[in-house]
Amino acid sequence: MATGKINVSVENIFPLIKKFLYSDHEIFLRELVSNGTDATLKLKHLISIGEAKVEYGNPIIEVKVDKEGKKIHIIDQGLGMTADEVEKYINQVAFSGAEEFLDKYKDSAKDSGIIGHFGLGFYSAFMVAEKVEIITKSYKDEPAAHWTCDGSPEFTLEPADKTSRGTEIILHIAEDSLEFLDDSKISGLLNKYNKFMPIPIKFGTRTETLPKPEDAPEDYVNETVEIDNIINNPNPAWTKQPSELTDEDYKNFYRELYPMQFEDPLFHIHLNVDYPFNLTGILYFPKLGSDMQIQKDKIQLYQNQVYVTDNVEGIVPEFLTMLKGVIDSPDIPLNVSRSGLQADGAVKKISNYITRKVADKLKALFNENRADFEAKWNDIKIVLEYGMLSEDKFYEKAGAFVLYPTVDDTYFTLEELKEKLKENQTDKDGKLVVLYAGNKDAQHSYIEATKDKGYEVLLLDSPIISHLIQKIENDNSGLTFVRVDSDHIDNLIKKEENTISKLSDDEKATLKTSLEAYIPKAYSVQLEAMDSQVAPFLITQPEFMRRMKEMSQTGGGMFGMGNMPEMYNLVVNTNSDLASSILNTEDKTHQEHLVKQALDLAKLSQNLLKGEALTAFVKRSFEMIK
Repeated sequence: MATGKINVSVENIFPLIKKFLYSDHEIFLRELVSNGTDATLKLKHLISIGEAKVEYGNPIIEVKVDKEGKKIHIIDQGLGMTADEVEKYINQVAFSGAEEFLDKYKDSAKDSGIIGHFGLGFYSAFMVAEKVEIITKSYKDEPAAHWTCDGSPEFTLEPADKTSRGTEIILHIAEDSLEFLDDSKISGLLNKYNKFMPIPIKFGTRTETLPKPEDAPEDYVNETVEIDNIINNPNPAWTKQPSELTDEDYKNFYRELYPMQFEDPLFHIHLNVDYPFNLTGILYFPKLGSDMQIQKDKIQLYQNQVYVTDNVEGIVPEFLTMLKGVIDSPDIPLNVSRSGLQADGAVKKISNYITRKVADKLKALFNENRADFEAKWNDIKIVLEYGMLSEDKFYEKAGAFVLYPTVDDTYFTLEELKEKLKENQTDKDGKLVVLYAGNKDAQHSYIEATKDKGYEVLLLDSPIISHLIQKIENDNSGLTFVRVDSDHIDNLIKKEENTISKLSDDEKATLKTSLEAYIPKAYSVQLEAMDSQVAPFLITQPEFMRRMKEMSQTGGGMFGMGNMPEMYNLVVNTNSDLASSILNTEDKTHQEHLVKQALDLAKLSQNLLKGEALTAFVKRSFEMIK
C-alpha cells in the first residue's frame, strides 16, 4: 500500500473547496455523474478507433444511496484508471488546477459556473463528504486501484480486487450534509442536472407487472419483475436532426421539459449549427399575450447534455428570454463571470446567430401559412415588438412578418399598410397618418367616428407600443401614428376643407369664458367648428404628451414624464345645439348644470368618470328627467 501527501501547497485547500469555490453544494452530483459519462464516452471513442480492444456493451452509470452506512456510490463502466493514472490525475493534475483556479478566479469564483473545466469536478465530492474512496479498474490489463482520502492532503493508494472495468466513487457523507442521503433529494438533483445525459443513469429499481399470457389459466397470477429505473433520456430531441422529428415529437419534448405546463407551444425553432461554433437546441414560443410581467429564465442551458443554468442572459438575446426551451453548446465559456460572458466575442456571435435564426423561422412560418400566423399574432407579438426595439438585426428582418392588426381583425405588414392607407389617409401636407386605438372598449366612440369617415383604425395595445411607433416614425419620415382619441375627427387627418362655425369670434370668446368658469383646470378648452351631428363635448388626450408619459412609465422617454398628471383637451363643437344653449342661457345655475352634465357625459365616454363624480352625475341625471 502506498501512502503520501497530495502535491499541493495550499494546506487548507479542502475548506476552500467546500466554502468558497463551490457556492452551490448540490452540484457535486452533477460533476461526478458527468465525470462518469466522460469516462464512458472516451472508452467508446477509443474502441471506435481501435485503441481499446474491449467490448463496449450497453454501459450505464449507477447512483446508489446507503442510508445506514451514510454513503453515496457513483459507479460507471467507462475506461477506468490504473494506479499510475490515479496518482497523476487525482493527486497532481486536479490540485494544480485547484491552485490555479484559486489564484486566477478568487474574486469571481461564485459566478464561475461549471467547475469541471479546471479538472476540479472530482474534488466537488469534498463539499458533502468527510472521506472519499475511488475503486477503479482500467480497460487496460492492469490491476485495480483503491484510493482513499479523508479531506486532508493525506491519501492512501493500494491494489483492489475489483474485476469489472470502470470506476466506483464512494462518498462518506459529512454530518452537515446528511440531507443528500434522502432518495427524493438525489432523484431531484439527477432530474435537474442529468436529465438528458448521453449515458443511461440508473437510480434504484422499479417493479413492473408482466402482461398475462393468452393461454394462461383463470387462476393465473401476473408475474412482476424488478427492472432498472433509468431516470434520464440519453437521446433528447435537440440532439437529433429536424428531419428525424415530427411536430408531435417536438410537443412531447416540450412536455418533458415542462411537465407542469398544460398548454402546447405555438411553434418551435430548431437550432443546429457547427460553424463557426457548435450550438444545438430547440426554442419554443409559448402563449404570451400582452403582459410584460412574463416569467423569464425558462430556457435551459446545457453543455454536452449536462445542465448548467437557466440564466441565459447574454447568450440568448434579451427579447427571446421570454421563450422556453434548451440551448446546448460546448463553446460557451462557462468559466468566466456573467459580465465577462456578455463581453465575450464567441457569445456575441452565438446571440447574433440565434436572433437571425429566429427571424428566418418567423418569416418562413408567415410565408407558409399566413392565416395561422395571424391567428397566433396576439400570443407572440410582445416578444417580436420587444425584439424590434432591442435588436437592430431583428428589426431589419421584422418588416417581412411583423403584423399590424385593425380593430376589425384584419392584419397588414407595414408595407401593405402604407399601400392600403395612402389614398384616404394622407393629410394636406402629404404625410401618411396611421390611426390606432389602444383599447377597443374604452375608445369605442372615437373608433366609430373614425370608421364613419372611411378610415382604417389599427388596434395597438401592447405596453411598449409607444416606444415602437416612435422608432417606426423615425425610420419612415412620411408616416405618423395618431391615436383616435388624441383629437377630434377632422383634426386627426387634416384635409384642406374647413367647416364654418355658426358662432362669431365674439360669441366664441364669450362661450369660452363661460365654459372655463365651470371646467376643471386639468382640461384645456378648445372650440372647434364641426359637423352639427358630432358630439358637442369631446375629451381628447394630446398625442405627444400622452405618448411621452407612456414611454416614461415603461422605460425611456422624457425624464420625469411618468409622474406628470394626465392632461386632456375638452373640444367643444361650436356648431352643436348645446354650444348655442350654453352661450345663450342667462340662468347661470342652468348654464352650470348644462356644462357639468355635458362634461360628465364626455368623461363617461372616456371611462374617466368615477367615484364621487359618478355618483353626483347619476343623481343629477335623475333630477333632470323627473
